[in-house]
Amino acid sequence: MDFVHFLSTHMLDPQTGGKRLYADTLAQAVHAEACGYRGVGIPEHHLVNILLIPSPLQMAVAIAARTERVKLVTSICQLPIRDMRVFAGEVVQAQALCGGRLMLGVGKGAFGFETGRIGVPMEETKARFEEALAVLEALLTQEEVSWDSEHYRFDALTIMPRPEDPIPLMLGVMAPPGIEAAARKGYHVQTTPLSATHGVLESQVAAFHRGREAGPGGNRLSLQRGVFLVRSEAERRRMVDLAQVYYSSFDNVFGGPGIVDAGIIRPLPRTQTAEELAGNLIICQKDEMIDRLAAYAELGIDEVIVTSIFGQPQDETLEMMSRFSSDVMPHLTHLNRKAA
Repeated sequence: MDFVHFLSTHMLDPQTGGKRLYADTLAQAVHAEACGYRGVGIPEHHLVNILLIPSPLQMAVAIAARTERVKLVTSICQLPIRDMRVFAGEVVQAQALCGGRLMLGVGKGAFGFETGRIGVPMEETKARFEEALAVLEALLTQEEVSWDSEHYRFDALTIMPRPEDPIPLMLGVMAPPGIEAAARKGYHVQTTPLSATHGVLESQVAAFHRGREAGPGGNRLSLQRGVFLVRSEAERRRMVDLAQVYYSSFDNVFGGPGIVDAGIIRPLPRTQTAEELAGNLIICQKDEMIDRLAAYAELGIDEVIVTSIFGQPQDETLEMMSRFSSDVMPHLTHLNRKAA
């Protein structure tokens, strides 16, 4: 089983500023490579102060310039808010500048506040995503493309420059039927239960395996989960409390009312208690963490996208990444995933 460090890029304190935010993000990516993570996950969000990377391809190029081998996984690029004729060229450029290390994760978007403010109502994102994905794949794989559909109508054109390296696609999907359909078509899949129970996770994983068994095979499942290696019960409680505060903002824009004050998401009360959240995330000490992640390998999860930033200082993040690398990863990276 492999591990990807997720670059959460929260600006919970608006005084932080973009220069500090992105300097810390780049430092985490460089440290992830030094620690032996397979890759880094790069989110995309706009107009809000969490997961704040408006241009994941730009961030991927910046990381590539500072690293040598780490995989650069967009997690995810939102297709409905883009024009694929522009985006396809940006993808080709980014892959060239990244030395072929880009894994292009794409999806429909998750925050109704953000897509709505950009002019794409959340209820339209699924259909727009499916249309955009078809256009993007055609532009990246065919020399000359014309199109006539609901949102795309254009005469024959050719995206330049042409791709020189394969550009693998990974679809970000949460609902089990969508996961199964994507896996059946041979796509790599990225999913997450967020703060939900292990049972939700199991249903997502089972859907992927059903789809992969019915499809061409060879595709991978990446699962994003909140993970933080602690050294004491007191540290566990502190990190759980931070995670609860973070999710009080996240839930506001993910399926919530989307109350945002000048770019700052307003924290709202949660129905899930902190201890219920703690049971669903993997915030624990070494032995328990190894056991729980080994169970993920047994389920057939190829890769865990490790989300470890809940508002703690940068030095704590880097230190935890080092301990996770030395104390946990060696026990798990040799485990074989379930056969396709």
